[in-house]
Amino acid sequence: MTTTLEKDLSGKVALVTGSASGIGRDIAETYARAGAAVGIADINLDAAQKTVNIIEAAGGRALAIEMDVTSEEAVNAGVQSLVDAFGSIDILVSNAGIQIIDPIDKMAFSDWKKMLNIHLDGAFLTTKAALKHMYSGDKGGTVIYMGSVHSHEASMYKAPYVTAKHGLLGLCRVLAKEGAEHNVRSHVICPGFVKTPLVEKQIPEQAAEKGISEEAVVNDIMLVNTVDKEFTTVTDIAQLALFLAAFPTNVFTGQSIVASHGWFMN
Repeated sequence: MTTTLEKDLSGKVALVTGSASGIGRDIAETYARAGAAVGIADINLDAAQKTVNIIEAAGGRALAIEMDVTSEEAVNAGVQSLVDAFGSIDILVSNAGIQIIDPIDKMAFSDWKKMLNIHLDGAFLTTKAALKHMYSGDKGGTVIYMGSVHSHEASMYKAPYVTAKHGLLGLCRVLAKEGAEHNVRSHVICPGFVKTPLVEKQIPEQAAEKGISEEAVVNDIMLVNTVDKEFTTVTDIAQLALFLAAFPTNVFTGQSIVASHGWFMN
């Protein structure tokens, strides 16, 4: 029998970290429109509440959660508050992240640790907290990590970012194997350059570091390996996250899905 995909998340509860802005906010709003109750987890509670207000004004359900993903206590409390509010957690999108640009020989060790702490430790802590509920009674769930083309490719001046994004592939693959008996599946979304505030901040930083124009950074570095010189959009990534969360089988578990206008091709 053929199974058809309906992008319906009615009755599901999702936690999206770093969802007060950028890609995370678009994913959260997309999930809410598809019927999910959404936890807007962010270190900035006021900004998270603004996203909640937008979702609720459109008829959706959401909860603002102040969460530092590097704090096990904050993560556990935030996940529990979501479960207390909506009854479960069915989807985790580990999206929180930052960027620091510097060559290896100039990279401060504190910046290295900060990057890995947020991207990689944060993914582990939120996964562990979510699995407590997903494993219970083999209820199952979907865990989506926000990787990058840099999960597969290296770029200069981004050593901790590239290292962390590579690490997410390993975490995802192990979870796919361990979680299978509990009906938990995992994915890594690997966007190309998405024109968010995070990426816009990188343009002048790289221009200054390399001594070139901002236009050259965009055309000759960021988009040089795409097939059409186009940025990936937040909508592209939100729709992919919806597709993976709503897909009716585990056929994609343990995989990375690259959305990059052909920059990296699996």
